[in-house]
Amino acid sequence: MSQLQTQSIEPTIVPRDRHVISRSRISDHALKVLYRLKTAGYGAYLVGGGVRDLSLNRDPKDFDVATDATPEQVKALFRNCRLIGRRFRLAHVHFGPEIIEVATFRALTPSDGEQNNDRVMEDGMILRDNVYGDIEEDALRRDFTVNALYYNIADFSIVDYAGGMADLEARQLRLIGEPEVRYREDPVRMLRAVRFAAKLDFVIDPATADPIPRMADLLADIPPARLFDEVLKLFMGGQGAQTIDALRHYGLFRYLFPATDSALDDDPSGARLAFVKQALANTDARINDGRPVTPAFLFAALLWPAIMAQLPGEQLAPGIDPELLEQAVTEALERQLRRVAIPKRFSLPMREIWSLQPRLDTRSQSKARRLFGHPRFRAAYDFLLLRAEAGLADPALAQWWTEFQASSDDAPPPAPPRRRRRNRSR
Repeated sequence: MSQLQTQSIEPTIVPRDRHVISRSRISDHALKVLYRLKTAGYGAYLVGGGVRDLSLNRDPKDFDVATDATPEQVKALFRNCRLIGRRFRLAHVHFGPEIIEVATFRALTPSDGEQNNDRVMEDGMILRDNVYGDIEEDALRRDFTVNALYYNIADFSIVDYAGGMADLEARQLRLIGEPEVRYREDPVRMLRAVRFAAKLDFVIDPATADPIPRMADLLADIPPARLFDEVLKLFMGGQGAQTIDALRHYGLFRYLFPATDSALDDDPSGARLAFVKQALANTDARINDGRPVTPAFLFAALLWPAIMAQLPGEQLAPGIDPELLEQAVTEALERQLRRVAIPKRFSLPMREIWSLQPRLDTRSQSKARRLFGHPRFRAAYDFLLLRAEAGLADPALAQWWTEFQASSDDAPPPAPPRRRRRNRSR
């Protein structure tokens, strides 16, 4: 895999009557892109997760297309096309809210450190790759065998160069090529292995899994903004509770949430881990029920053990000095942002959820009424329930707030205090 192939590989062709993919389950817009490319004389294939999920009788989240047309040639065919990306040049064909991503076949990555304006590598890591090849090379440079399946719109067959159909049948996740080389090319592939295994309920092939713990430190070289996107994919796909176990098992979690990982290791009672896993389980339930979730609440839960570890006595004591809590929050966030970027649109609500926790430690009706009108009250209350479930807060306090809300459902929140007008002398 790490060197250009000198001999062609004969692909397995699965004809239409031997697979389950039907055009009726493919997006109309994806079909439009495929057929227009085909009519213009180009190869046109549905590829990647769309083929994988359809083969497993799942509904794909999106549909990607691979072709031998260059991005500029794709753009010439579609007025609604935009070219994006420097690291990987792609064509995005826009149909209202749906975007069909069209990628030109990429060439294999050589091991001799070849570098030019279109391909840049450093210490084995791909920094830019816009060298185009054929479908065989494109298939063999993809990450996992089950993501290297091509649905050919010309005859409705599946083209398989890497044994992906057999791995789908075996429910196995296997890297294409030498795992250590592939992880060095892009360390995020280690996170993708964990994510796909959890999403598909697959077993990671031993040869694919074995190098991960000793290569996990390569994640330290990944930009924090990219890791933010990967964290959202890991924990907002509906399998977050299983995912965190796998991340910790392979030693990956410490490179995403270092302070949290230390706080979980230093907690003999296991209450902090129970809190995080319950938060993830609740998030999973909401996602799988089609209800909205916010990354702010998710990140607030993932970082809470790191904040607790900074507090006196490593707990949120009643009547705690707000400055101590603010200092712990600031230290935890600063350390976290060096690994995973968190946009302010999420970090600011997170701070509000945390700052409301000591204020919820009250059974005063008047104070409760004032808090009831806070825009982050509901999220902070849900956070308190999770803390109580995990043994990190008084269950009786959580019950008091539940009963208070039940008795106050019809009561409007308190009006804001009126500002006094000051008499002005002429």
